[in-house]
Amino acid sequence: MNNILPFTFPKEAAAILAEKAKEMRLSKNYSRKTLSEKSGVSEGSLKRFETTGEISFVSLLKIAFVLDCMDRFNDVFQVRESVSIEDIMRETRTRKRGRE
Repeated sequence: MNNILPFTFPKEAAAILAEKAKEMRLSKNYSRKTLSEKSGVSEGSLKRFETTGEISFVSLLKIAFVLDCMDRFNDVFQVRESVSIEDIMRETRTRKRGRE
């Protein structure tokens, strides 16, 4: 059962997503100012997102649109196989053992 719990906590997921967005921005040679102008998201919001992972969902979608990543949101709320709390706990224990 891979990927039952792809991120342990929402804050960790947000931090990873922010880092990936920053990498994508830099790969396109966009400054925060350029991305701000293209997306309509303030530079301050972009900086906060890249440093804390915090951003509004609408702003995240605007950034994804400019970075050509909108299609990645297609699977966000897809119905999946039911997972029990036991499955989640087992996956968490397996991940912890793998980090040790």
